[in-house]
Amino acid sequence: MNRTSQIISVAKQTIVTESKAIMHLADLVNEEFAEAVETIYKSKGRVVITGIGKSANIATKIVATLNSTGTPAIFMHAADAIHGDLGTILKDDVVICISKSGNTPEIKVLVPLIKGRGNTLVAITSNRESFLGVQANYVLHAYAEKEACPNNLAPTTSTTAQLVIGDALAMALLDLRGFSSKDFARFHPGGSLGKKLYLRVSDLTSLNECPQVHPDTDVKKVIIEISEKLLGVTAVVEDQKIVGIITDGDLRRMLTKEDSIKGLTARDIMSANPKRINNDAMAVEAMEIMDKHGITQILAEENGVYCGVVHIHNLTKEGII
Repeated sequence: MNRTSQIISVAKQTIVTESKAIMHLADLVNEEFAEAVETIYKSKGRVVITGIGKSANIATKIVATLNSTGTPAIFMHAADAIHGDLGTILKDDVVICISKSGNTPEIKVLVPLIKGRGNTLVAITSNRESFLGVQANYVLHAYAEKEACPNNLAPTTSTTAQLVIGDALAMALLDLRGFSSKDFARFHPGGSLGKKLYLRVSDLTSLNECPQVHPDTDVKKVIIEISEKLLGVTAVVEDQKIVGIITDGDLRRMLTKEDSIKGLTARDIMSANPKRINNDAMAVEAMEIMDKHGITQILAEENGVYCGVVHIHNLTKEGII
């Protein structure tokens, strides 16, 4: 087998091994899982997630997912916890401890301390019979028969299983909370995902100039309007209604066809009935229309009255694209 074939073979085997483990996890989700979710949901405190090594890395990701979907969570490294950070845990917090073996020295020291404080302890472990599994109030069984590593050493399948269990936990809590797309936007106001859920066309048109000419406007003035407003386009407006659009491309096509522009008006070169969007529509809708029709600007209106222009650069700047 040549090197390329060997690389492909190893990669595919890794994916197959981990995917089989993930599929098996579905059979391990039971009433105990549901009870753990209910306990977290009803808790007046936060979720404190702890672990060591690669499990600690998974813990930080689960914390991020919980926080972004409405469940307050923080990370506490297991090694730091037994050297002063145990004070991170408050009275009403639920603690989730992640460990493949459930028998590491740090876990064996930490678990009794958590239990002694009276906090509910949830384990995410591959070994239900481990020290952690036996001591925990609830066990979320992240079973991994073997690692994808050929030596069965490097945490691969096991950490993937932990991550999937964490996602399942977060989504179950999201469902209980009735967490909506509007809630998601409130938790992600600065991110592109959130902006897709709350940013409206009016937020973008307000940033731009509002180029417009009358159908009888001389072409020379049309060129000046497009140049001054820096959007590469102008609306053709009559009685506040959009009747056409003129773009840089329309001007170039005019110059290739006409020997003289004298006497030409906006009406002569405009494209009638241009694509338009309501000023109150979501910005992502403007993106979809522009993408579908291969255009870089779209005109906005409100109650039939021309409001302005959305340019593809606005969408790029806001992270919508």
